[in-house]
Amino acid sequence: MSSIGSQTSTSTDVRTVPDALRLCSEKQPDETAFVYLRDGEVPHETLTYRELHACAGLRAAAFAAAGLAGGNAVLMYPAGLEFVRTVLGCMYGRVAGAPVQVPRRLAEVERMRRIADDAGTSTVLTTAEAARDLQERFGDSPALAGLTVLATDTLAYDADAPEPPLPGPGDIALLQYTSGSTGRPKGVMVTHANFLANAAETDRACPCEPDGTVVSWLPHFHDMGMLFGIVMPLWAGMPAYLMAPEAFIRRPARWLEAIARFGGTHSAAPSFAYELCARAAAEGRTGAVGDLSRWRTAANGAEPVRWAAVRSFIDAFAPYGFDPRAMSPGYGLAENTLMTTASPAGQEPHALWVSAASLSDGVVRLADEGADGAVPLVSNGVTSGPTRVRIVDPATRVALPEGQVGEIWVDGPCTAAGYLGRAEETEETFRAPLADEAPPGRPHLRTGDLGFLHRGELYVAGRLKDVIIRKGRNHYPQDFELTAERAVPGLHPNSVSAFSCEDGVAERLVLVVEADGRLLNSPGAGVVRARVYDAIREGHRITPDDVVVVRRGGLPKTSSGKVQRRECKRRYEQGELRIVASGVVAATGMA
Repeated sequence: MSSIGSQTSTSTDVRTVPDALRLCSEKQPDETAFVYLRDGEVPHETLTYRELHACAGLRAAAFAAAGLAGGNAVLMYPAGLEFVRTVLGCMYGRVAGAPVQVPRRLAEVERMRRIADDAGTSTVLTTAEAARDLQERFGDSPALAGLTVLATDTLAYDADAPEPPLPGPGDIALLQYTSGSTGRPKGVMVTHANFLANAAETDRACPCEPDGTVVSWLPHFHDMGMLFGIVMPLWAGMPAYLMAPEAFIRRPARWLEAIARFGGTHSAAPSFAYELCARAAAEGRTGAVGDLSRWRTAANGAEPVRWAAVRSFIDAFAPYGFDPRAMSPGYGLAENTLMTTASPAGQEPHALWVSAASLSDGVVRLADEGADGAVPLVSNGVTSGPTRVRIVDPATRVALPEGQVGEIWVDGPCTAAGYLGRAEETEETFRAPLADEAPPGRPHLRTGDLGFLHRGELYVAGRLKDVIIRKGRNHYPQDFELTAERAVPGLHPNSVSAFSCEDGVAERLVLVVEADGRLLNSPGAGVVRARVYDAIREGHRITPDDVVVVRRGGLPKTSSGKVQRRECKRRYEQGELRIVASGVVAATGMA
């Protein structure tokens, strides 16, 4: 482990995120803490630990003078280091910040307002440029009425202002809001102790060594971006090179080029990002990436990890020095700060081939690789600290043995304090007791995800609320989605959403397929729809009730690129999808 990380994990003086930054500023004041890469390529701004510690302290004093200490605030920042200064200033000053993306559409402004209302605040912290843009584009929106927007990059800071009281380990460090695509978003209350415990568990799984360097394009308002891009580098004393998510999306190879150019050892991304890079390599769009041999931890999470994406990435970039043992699939969620399990460093990722039919019955039956009806599920590794994972029957709340599918329950120091202002949901989600423990043991976090254990390792099957039931059997939407993507060459990763709808008599299976202009022109929307229909019927012995094709960008997704199935279902049922083609007539002429 790194020298700072070792001290952080053992020092009784380091109990909060500000404590970790303070330690860095004392031990290595003039070393680089954060660098922002303009266009994802060129260093544009740099902060040392000394500078960041001073900036955070000045902001904390200013927030206290403004009466924000002990309260909440919305953090609306574009990519860059001003967010880093401010979120640390909030943590220093006991202001629970709620990061959101800078709105580009009215719906995002309205979501920001719902978050502000849920957090009980009228204060939005941002940059002067973002504030002007917000006013110019949405100034007449009722969603902005009554909000006070403060530009932290132009505030006057008093160097002689008294320092406000520092936070304690149990204080809320951040409000991490769930997607909130419909209704009222939920704010997960992440404490300082949660952040440090999760950083320590991440370090145990993927050691942060003295020469470590982080490279991240993840959104800072996303839990993975916050932990891997900001908190963990501070905890470990490693420099972090940050870029805008848009820079990666426009050209995925920028991410890999930055890792090679700046000697990145640790980086993280959802599965689709690795798939995008592999596809770019296959199409000859990566150019001279550079040497990736220093990359020791390629964390892969935030969505179900696809075995095909893992293998294609390894195969594409092994010639550039990428070590397969660096790939670390993992499982996590905001309610547990982030990481819950991970494949340990030095272990090559692996998958378990299982019978899809047996999964539908809630049991695990191993199958030969590539066998008919077999699906690969990627190992998400094990816990690396005091966190415990159990598989539980969601109806009876009885723990299940290995080899049976149930809900993933978690308990440990990373589990967040609950949902802000939602006592009943907090009790149900964060305080769940096992029915077969007498006397009752520690409360558990109910994740809402389904999975199983095999030889102590966690495998994720899907979301409990997303399970599709047909003829009394459970089916997982990601299996349908993967089949659909394979049926249409040229579909982008994460371009299909499968869900069920009630028609008053039975559940209807619906697939929404997102196709770009090239596919819509040739082979055409009708052929895309037909190929998906035939593939589902032939591969799963289930006839879809509707296959819908929408244009690229028409499929609702989270900030990390994960398909929002429930929002897609809502838009489908409400007639809000901009449909290019729909129906169930197959290319073979069968219906």
